[in-house]
Amino acid sequence: MSKSIYFCYIKVSTVRVYSTIINYSMKDITHLEHGQCLGMIRPVTDALDVLSGKWKLPIIISLTFGSKRFSEMAREIPKITDRMLSKELRDLEMNGLVQRVVHDSIPVVVEYSMTEYAHTLDNVIKTLREWGINHRKRYTEADKV
Repeated sequence: MSKSIYFCYIKVSTVRVYSTIINYSMKDITHLEHGQCLGMIRPVTDALDVLSGKWKLPIIISLTFGSKRFSEMAREIPKITDRMLSKELRDLEMNGLVQRVVHDSIPVVVEYSMTEYAHTLDNVIKTLREWGINHRKRYTEADKV
């Protein structure tokens, strides 16, 4: 099987969706039916729905180094507003990636941590980091030429 990138075109009502299908040879891709193509797109779409946005992955990465209070995360993640951090933490908690723990103390202390389920993203984050490093190198070297 050759490692190539091909495009699968799907028309959903009047909306056109283009998706990249990786690691399929042209021979394999020509036999894909609409349902098979959708079956390849849905899992990626689901993942992007949970992780989409500018701030969710930085929040998760911040929490990989241990439990943190709200103010600690706000300091670690440049340019995020308190309102956005609060919203994204609620979304991540709703999707089972972040756990919110309220300590019974005076004053009340609230800490956020990653769930075990969030650790299933470790390889994804590592791969994205490596890709980002290579992408930055590619374009900084191209600027020098």
